[in-house]
Amino acid sequence: MIHSMLRVLEEQRSLAFYEAAFGLRPVDRLVFDSFTLIYLANEEQTFELELTINHGRTEPYVLGDGYGHLAVSVEDLASEHERLDAAGLSPTPIRTLELETRIIGTFFFLTDPDGYKIEVLSRGAPGRFL
Repeated sequence: MIHSMLRVLEEQRSLAFYEAAFGLRPVDRLVFDSFTLIYLANEEQTFELELTINHGRTEPYVLGDGYGHLAVSVEDLASEHERLDAAGLSPTPIRTLELETRIIGTFFFLTDPDGYKIEVLSRGAPGRFL
């Protein structure tokens, strides 16, 4: 995969959140007549987050029940939790998901300003590149 796209209501609020939470900064900004695309990335990977701002939109987006979450992995989950909590980003408590005797993952969630959930996993959880 190369990117995931989220529709956001307020550009600056979203840029501030994703930079504070994950060190994501704009790498490209494309302004069209009715919308703006902003691609965010950091130096840790090539995957980008695309924020779409629809010009003139004033109402929050309805996320519905189909959206799940984005996921990121970190080396030191407890330190990241402390850092994000100190930054006022309100991470949920750290949890561990187990199936019988297998630890599936240790994680917490954040919610961005538009209500999108982001799972923060300890690196090494199931998945090819975690």
